[in-house]
Amino acid sequence: MKHYDVLILGAGAGGLMCAAQLRQNSSLSVAIIEGNTRPALKLKASGGGKCNLTNVEVDESHFLGDENLVKQALSVFGQKALLDYFKAGGLRPVIRKERYYFCPKSSDEIISILMGKASGCDLLLGHKILSVEGKNPFVVTTDKGKFTADNVVIATGGASYKELGASDIGLKIAQSYGIKIVPFSPALVGLTLQPKEFWMKELSGISFPARIHVAGKTLDEDLLFAHKGISGLVVLSASLYWHKGEIVIDFLPDFDVNILKKEKKSISTALPLPKRFMKAFLEAIGLEDKGCNRLNPQEWEKLLSIRHYAMAPSGTFGLSKAEACRGGVACEELNPLTMEAYTVPNLYFIGETVDVTGELGGYNFQWAFSSAVMCSKAIMV
Repeated sequence: MKHYDVLILGAGAGGLMCAAQLRQNSSLSVAIIEGNTRPALKLKASGGGKCNLTNVEVDESHFLGDENLVKQALSVFGQKALLDYFKAGGLRPVIRKERYYFCPKSSDEIISILMGKASGCDLLLGHKILSVEGKNPFVVTTDKGKFTADNVVIATGGASYKELGASDIGLKIAQSYGIKIVPFSPALVGLTLQPKEFWMKELSGISFPARIHVAGKTLDEDLLFAHKGISGLVVLSASLYWHKGEIVIDFLPDFDVNILKKEKKSISTALPLPKRFMKAFLEAIGLEDKGCNRLNPQEWEKLLSIRHYAMAPSGTFGLSKAEACRGGVACEELNPLTMEAYTVPNLYFIGETVDVTGELGGYNFQWAFSSAVMCSKAIMV
């Protein structure tokens, strides 16, 4: 069995960053074990192939998970450090919608930088990870052999994107050591509808900016009506915080509907929303599409619900459609300064394997990179 100072399980964003840091800043022997025959498949596919690597506004408030853990990781390797790191490698990120950082050409630019900085570590591709056993050293078993290591970093990601090789092996490894986990469930995913909202299914393809209030959070972005329910960036981020119960949708953020009280135009014409949506919405709330100036006080109150439409989704589109997962290794099991398991020295968990999930918009890659850098620094001490 070949022995390494560090074995990293998973060649995604977090695993590659961890390897790159270790290779650039230490003489430790490092190997990455990856079940796929190519590294970083999720990173490559993300953002339409251009990888939304981080956001203009990054702090712990954009993540579901232990705030202290996230805050600590961001203090070690935050948004500015991430941008400086990739810029030093030749990447020139571009900003879309005044908030999202993307690769200008393709995700291959980031992968190339990480692979270059990780050169010198053994990249063991096409090795399905079966188990991790023992301590000092650890024994990692794959379908192609066994390896030993003084340190093991679990960077196997979440369970979404099964077509890209995603699995819950990281959680199974944690459980085998008696480490508490939170089972994976879909996050950053569309929401399905109760019969009361089935009128929305007839609007498939319509999209416009909206605001959603959910679990004390307020989120702004585009809402998209789909055959199965509602989707779009604002819904995907809202799904991170929704478990059950109501969400409240503002279909006209920052628009004062009251300015139309004297307007003679019909409601569907006067309000700045797609007419097909307006017709369906008015029918759903039982309001005639007539001149705004003809509405009585009770009808006006009905119309104002367009700014605070409460609905209870019936569920989500499921893991197969999810951009990420909630769940992972419980945060309280990990040292927030190192990502090391309290009960198993030299066993580390990073990225989506941990019960930390960011909103849509580059936050999950930021978390993967930040947690990887914090972990690598701890290993090198």
